[in-house]
Amino acid sequence: MSFQKNTQVPWTSGQVEWPIYKSKYGPKYHYQPHFGGITSAKLIKFAPTAAGFGAVALFGVIFFASGIPRIQDDILKKFPGLDKYYDRSIPASDNPF
Repeated sequence: MSFQKNTQVPWTSGQVEWPIYKSKYGPKYHYQPHFGGITSAKLIKFAPTAAGFGAVALFGVIFFASGIPRIQDDILKKFPGLDKYYDRSIPASDNPF
């Protein structure tokens, strides 16, 4: 047994549009803009976690790459206090020439 939507009323001549009831106490739905399913509320909730993981990843990369002279000269010597730690100059007393 199947039911079909009856839009024809016998005492009228054609289709009848029935009004849709909307309660004033019901939820107020509205369009929420998103990009790929990510809304601004989700982005604000996710941002601190992503920033924490990014900071830890950056620290790990700098820690593992701190032995590379190019990283020492271009990045690490720019921080105050680290320039003397990564200074590899040979004192004049140890220079054989």
